[in-house]
Order: sequence, then C-alpha cells, then structure tokens
Amino acid sequence: MVVYNYEGEENLDPQITISVLSDKIPEMPENQLTVSTILSFSPDLPKTKEMEAENDKVESLYNGKSLESIKSITLSESEVEAETTAIDKEHWYSITLQVFIPFMIAGIGTIGAGIVLGNVEEYEVFKEVKALYILVPSIIGLKGNLDMCLASRLSTQAHLGTMKSKRELFKMIVGNVGLVQVQAIVASCLVAIFAVGASALVNGGFDWEHALLLATSGVLTATMSCLILDFVLIAVIIISYKLKLNPDNVATPFAASIGDVVSLLVLSSWASLLFSIHDDYPEVMISVLGVYILLILPIWIFIVRKNNYTKKILTHGWTPVLSALIISGLGGLVLDSAVDQFTGFVVFQPIINGIGGNLVSVQASRISTMLHKTSLKGVIPPHTKQWVWPWKALIRGVLPAKSARILLLMMIPGQTVFVFVADLIYNEGVSCVYPAFALTYVGVSLLQIMLLLYIAHIMIHTMWRFKMDPDNSAIPYLTALGDLLGSSLLLLAFIFLRAIHQDYTPVILEETANN
Repeated sequence: MVVYNYEGEENLDPQITISVLSDKIPEMPENQLTVSTILSFSPDLPKTKEMEAENDKVESLYNGKSLESIKSITLSESEVEAETTAIDKEHWYSITLQVFIPFMIAGIGTIGAGIVLGNVEEYEVFKEVKALYILVPSIIGLKGNLDMCLASRLSTQAHLGTMKSKRELFKMIVGNVGLVQVQAIVASCLVAIFAVGASALVNGGFDWEHALLLATSGVLTATMSCLILDFVLIAVIIISYKLKLNPDNVATPFAASIGDVVSLLVLSSWASLLFSIHDDYPEVMISVLGVYILLILPIWIFIVRKNNYTKKILTHGWTPVLSALIISGLGGLVLDSAVDQFTGFVVFQPIINGIGGNLVSVQASRISTMLHKTSLKGVIPPHTKQWVWPWKALIRGVLPAKSARILLLMMIPGQTVFVFVADLIYNEGVSCVYPAFALTYVGVSLLQIMLLLYIAHIMIHTMWRFKMDPDNSAIPYLTALGDLLGSSLLLLAFIFLRAIHQDYTPVILEETANN
C-alpha cells in the first residue's frame, strides 16, 4: 500500500481519501486486482511529481475529473466484490420493468418517425433534393452518436456518486451540452458534404445551392434536436438517480423515444423553408452558416475547453463520431437506393434502425458502467471476458449475458407490435401486413440485434483492454452499425419478399393500381 499526503489545497477536506485499485500480485490469477493505492489529502503538505502522476491516473479513471473536484470516492477490493454481487443479483424483472416502458415509448417514437418519413417523401424538397435521403440516417444517427454518449457518460457519473454535489452536477451539464453542440455543428457540416458528394456520384450532377441547403438545414437540425434531447436526457437521468432507478436502463430508450421524430420534423421543416427561398435568397443560408461556424462554434469550444469533464473528449473524441457518421452515411445510400424501388420501405426503416440502436445502447451503457465500477481501464475483471462465443455473450456465460437475453426476448414481441401499429397508421386503419412479411421482418430484426449485442460485447471489452472509455467511443459505432445493418437487412427482406411474390403493398399503391 502506497500513501501520499497532499498539501496546499485550501478547499480540500483533510479527511478525504481516494482508493484506486492499481496493482496485481503475480501469484494471483490474471486480471484479478488485489492491491489498493490510497491517496490522502492534507492542507499542510506540498505536492510532488509522483503525486501528480497519481493525479493523472485518477483523472483518467474518472473521465478527466480533477482530484480537487472529487469530494469522496472510495474503491476497495471488498467494494468491488460488493458492486459485482449487486450487478449479478439485479433481478430480471427489475431490468425488464425499467427497460420495457421506455422501450415501448421509444417504439412509439420510431413508429412516428417512420410515418413522418413516409409523409415527407411527398414534399417537393425531398423529390428535388435526393441527397436529403442520404442525410436522414446520419442526422438521426447523431442522436446515437452524441446524445446517447452523453446519456452513457452521465449515467456512469451517477453510478460513481459524483452527482451529489450541485456544483459538480452543473459543471457536468454545461460541459456535456457544450461538447454535444460542438460535435453537432462539425458533424452535420461533414455529413452534408458527404451526402452531396455521394448523391452526385449516384444520381449525377452537382448543385451548389442544394449543397448549401443541406449544410444549413443539417446544422440547424442537429443543434436544435440535440439541445432538446440533451435536456430531456439530463432530466431523466437526474430523476432516475433520485428515485434509485438504474439510469442505464432508462436514459437511452427515452432519448430514442423522441429523438427520431424530433430530428425528422425539424429537418423536414427547415429543408422545406430553405428550399422555398434558396433560389431568391441564398445569402440567408450563407449568413446562418457563418454565424454558426464563426460565432457560436468558437464560444462553445471555449466553454468546453475550460471544463474538466469534457476538455479531453473535445480533442480525443472525434474518431468514433466521424467514423460512425461515415457508416450511417452508407446506410443513407441504402435508403436512397431502396426508396424508389419499394413502397413502404421508409415506414419500417426508422423502426428497425431505431429499436436496434436503442437496445444495443442500453447494453453498451450497462457493460461500460459495470467495467467502470469494478475495474481499471486496461484490466478485464474476472467476472467477464473479452473473447467469448456468441451464445455465452447473449444467453449465458458472462455477467452481461443476463441483460442481453432479456433485451433479445423483449425485442421479438416489441417489433411484432410495432410493425402492425405502423402499418395500421400508415394505411389509415387498414392492415396490409401478411404473415410472410411479419415473419421476415421480425426475423431480420432478431438477426440485427443479435449481431449488434455480440459486437457490443467484443467492442466494449476490447476498448477497455486498450484503456479507451466506452462511454465516449462505443455507442457511436454501435448505433451507426445498427443503421447500416438495419437498412441493409430490411432491403434484403423486401427483395426476398418480392422474389416469393409477397410484396408489401400499401393501400395507396393498391388504389393506384386499381384505378
């Protein structure tokens, strides 16, 4: 055991101690943590370089939070065992109840997104600016890339007990909201460039006014929808924490419940408005982009750089976000190619993508919290494994398998209900879903979520092994893969149904054919 005394800190309580599991005894089994390093603070002794090194270690563990901001954090071997036991003994019905209600609300949100997308495809702007279909999955994906990362970070902080201080909570909120706004502005501009370029290659031709429209509507949509979602998520996490519910089970489904609808409504509204003026007043769009890039973006960057909770993410957290946007953009190409071939595809695409991303985000947040509470970055704890067979990760074999199988079982009846409800709403009370379509849709949805949950297990443990924080890195990749897998598998399902002459035929198409 190593003991250090800190001096010269006027604002620190002399009794504060921080225990950090840091060493392994060679004789013990691999990955089993056994020795604690205790840092104790006293206002009467000076800091040393060695203590500063320990400070950096603790800051890394606690997401960049400085030691000065920590009031009381203790992590001993017995507490690790207690935390592991608590996670293991979390009852299946407790997980189910906490996830099910937000999951159903999220399902309603994705149905709404599908109906909205089915209606807005008739808008003139969506007919004229085909690149919007490439933009849609990426803009919706920002919810997963940015807002669900925020939810995962704050959920982890809630579990670590850092939300007890109102001052630290305020810093946490400001830093995270500012970080999401910075990422939203930059990411939406890059997504617009990708959408314009991809559309020019696929559909031929380039229109700079359309490019300007996409960039402006993308930035406005991303910043406004993310701001709305951020405050909803923060409220949900704080309320969950106060009610002693697990924020990992509640926060991400609530984000999904309104995220898709809000994003699509805001995007279609701004795109339609800007399309109506883009010929006569292009300077309006240029002015909006100028204000965002030259004024709002630098202000948020300044705020985030001064915040201990987010300043490191600002410089090191771009790779997952930008990579995920490219993956979501590929999903947009799938949507763009399918929208003219299969009527009704746009109704079900947000549902399969949204539900898949929703459930894998819950699992990712839970695994990340479990690792934060029971181990140090770089060390896989003994109650879980990095490399396991799919059935062990999804059914039984490691600690996270309990929640994985609950999510799988929840998805089957959930998707069945969602597909029939979406069909009834889209066709104004007339059902056009036949058994072949329902079975095929649920089958590809099950395949999608099984792949996502298994990839999540491998990815998060691998990131942890390489000392990367899954709260900042995993969810963007997983939700983007959910978009790409969902869109691709749904397209294959529609192709298969056409091959066996069981096409999904909405009422509108039937009436047109009869006339």
